[in-house]
Amino acid sequence: MPLVDMPIEKLKTYKGISKKPADFDEYWDNNLRLADEIDPEIEITPAAFKNPVADCYHLYFTGTGKARVHAKLLVPKNKVGKCPAVLNFHGYTGRSNDFDCYLGYAAAGFVVAALDCRGQGGFSFELGEGICGDTMIGQIMLGMEKGKENLLFKHIFLDTFLLSKIIKAQPFVDRERVGAFGGSQGGALTVVCAALDPEIKMLAPCYPFLSDYKRVWEMDLAKAAYNGITEYFRRYDPCHEREDDIFEMLGYIDIKNLAPRIRGKMLMFTGLMDVICPASTQFAMYNNAECEKQVAIYPDYGHEGIPYVGEKTYEFLCELL
Repeated sequence: MPLVDMPIEKLKTYKGISKKPADFDEYWDNNLRLADEIDPEIEITPAAFKNPVADCYHLYFTGTGKARVHAKLLVPKNKVGKCPAVLNFHGYTGRSNDFDCYLGYAAAGFVVAALDCRGQGGFSFELGEGICGDTMIGQIMLGMEKGKENLLFKHIFLDTFLLSKIIKAQPFVDRERVGAFGGSQGGALTVVCAALDPEIKMLAPCYPFLSDYKRVWEMDLAKAAYNGITEYFRRYDPCHEREDDIFEMLGYIDIKNLAPRIRGKMLMFTGLMDVICPASTQFAMYNNAECEKQVAIYPDYGHEGIPYVGEKTYEFLCELL
């Protein structure tokens, strides 16, 4: 079998080389406490899209740094009592899918909430502190120069926590039956959401991003989605005099370091030919997770559409029904 990464036997035990900061857990516990204190100023308005399956809405809430964060919300028309819910997270620089893409979940009886990441392609935007407008590429390093509390992905991670909290508080949602899914950046945020909110019961990340940054760098794959790392060094530390400090800072937003917090049941999908989010970095997260878990491995696939992943994710999350 062709290889672009480690042999499968090594992948199954690899836990990553990137350093976990000594105060990592304190950092996230403190940020969760501060996020919990935010008044989210929730606004829910009907969407123009009409269909026979679900009532569709635009949900806005205030996140950290006074950002106004958007998510699509679908509520089944045929709901009886409280419904299970699924949270969906999109790929890097993108936006949530169109409403029609979620109708299969709504038809099964799920409430669906799909986040738009701030600064990317959807309707979320920044106010006051932080970055104004859409920054798209290079978000991994955004805030680096101002310290760990200013990392943009810290704020995006907390947006997943706040969305989960808001959805669980809706009177038509059964907070004991909430799952999450997504691919690439969406896979990373699926992991993050389940790590920051241990009440998430099931999660289905597909080739998750934002893991084991030093490994990506050493494989010479800090390109494409990870290109921000390369460009940051080229512009701000061309002799790599601060390399250790920079990679340690990235440890605060490394999903492999958050993985031990997950309590839900996980199904991960991985392509062994992935040169965007290398399989070893995905397994670094997976092997650090201590929850009930399984991984579906696709030897001939990379960072691309993988057959039947959508169906398998749907069947897996339908265990919440």
